[in-house]
Amino acid sequence: MKNSKYILSVALFATSLLLSNCQPQTQPEGQENPQAELDIEDTKVIKQLFDEALTTRETYQLLDHLCNQIGTRLSGSEGAAQAVDWTEKVMSDYGFDKVYKQDLFVPNWKRGDKEVAKILGSQDELTVLALGMSVATPEEGLTAPVVQVQGLEDVKEMGREAIEGKIVFYNRPTDQRLIRTGAAYGGAVDQRVTGPAVAAQYGAVAVVIRSVGTAYDDVPHTGTTLYMDSIPKIPAAALGFQSADRLAKALEQNPDTQLFLKMNCQTLEDAPSHNVIGELTGTEFPDQIITIGGHLDSWDVGQGAHDDGAGCMQSIQVLRLFQKLGIQPKHTIRAVMFMNEENGTRGGKKYAELAEKNNEQHLIALESDAGAFTPRGFGVTAEDSTLTKFQSWLPHFDQNTIGYIKKGGGGVDIGPLHQTLGTPTIGFMPDSQRMFDVHHSANDVFSSVHPRELELGTASMAGFIYLIDKYGL
Repeated sequence: MKNSKYILSVALFATSLLLSNCQPQTQPEGQENPQAELDIEDTKVIKQLFDEALTTRETYQLLDHLCNQIGTRLSGSEGAAQAVDWTEKVMSDYGFDKVYKQDLFVPNWKRGDKEVAKILGSQDELTVLALGMSVATPEEGLTAPVVQVQGLEDVKEMGREAIEGKIVFYNRPTDQRLIRTGAAYGGAVDQRVTGPAVAAQYGAVAVVIRSVGTAYDDVPHTGTTLYMDSIPKIPAAALGFQSADRLAKALEQNPDTQLFLKMNCQTLEDAPSHNVIGELTGTEFPDQIITIGGHLDSWDVGQGAHDDGAGCMQSIQVLRLFQKLGIQPKHTIRAVMFMNEENGTRGGKKYAELAEKNNEQHLIALESDAGAFTPRGFGVTAEDSTLTKFQSWLPHFDQNTIGYIKKGGGGVDIGPLHQTLGTPTIGFMPDSQRMFDVHHSANDVFSSVHPRELELGTASMAGFIYLIDKYGL
């Protein structure tokens, strides 16, 4: 039960970050962003960072290798192990001052053979993906009547008499009216995270959900589901948007519609893995650390390009840009490839645990985990005075990149650092309109990444870190 409660807290924290990371810039009424007099040298350096990133495209080249030569990187998989070794080699070859790994154990869930979902009495096969950490169906599959609901409360209100022995179909879509796509995601994701456990509590034999995404295609989106130790574990899967429509139509025509579902997933013993870290040592404050990072693991469909190969390669390239331009940081800057964000956050927990154990001083931490899209802003969880200081730097950035620095932001992997040490956190916020078209799906591939958008994000992060390193909080 303790682990289930932790996973739930992580899921809720991730949802809150997604909501926060899609908010527009807001200022207190009657106030504008303070603008300090800009240092000409800073303007010159930040322009050089953008020029270098946009012309050399090293972030894009690294992401190409990660996606097309390594591919999917679910925790515990061979792909994840290869990504660990490769990123360690990349940073070593760059000649960063320190490159090392942090050991940890991660969940080891395997999807198995392709899932099958069919409407009985029809030739219509639905597109389906098991939810992360789901249990399998019986080897021969299972067939049961389907009951359609719009959310968790419907299940509770209908009760055991209506739910027992059925496959519960959670059919509430993301709200397409919301400009902030993170808010749309947050409004529907409870069906994925806790929906299977709630349905099982009332005797359901399985769950299917309408994928939590914004596209109108038929590509299903996976993501972790949460089981409770005191409730039977039942198979849980996501349907593509169009497949969910077809199932809903079948139920409209025949309320007694039955669904055949076959899933082959299993959970093995925890597997050894690593966080991978590269450092540039500070010249004045080597014991004060600025962390930048993303999560190296990805779901086992697609290539994990936006989620979160992009954030990892951007973090490495921030250090590389400093190196190439001869910028010697005052503080130690770490690029961290966190492991196991998707189904456990053990990398983030291990990083915070070791930071506390080693009495490390962490000035601030920045995470990029919202896609490789055009940069829009940063969200900051810090003192108001720090936020005001950061906002004074906005004129350094072109209006087509960083347009706001707002209160509230961070990341799932740096959350434990904030909770353990009180470290201020920053979330990098690119444009969100396409993120949930690809999120946790087979659409999250390298070909969906635009090189200029990706590199603009790298340069924006590098410019912001340059100013923080120079002027502090």
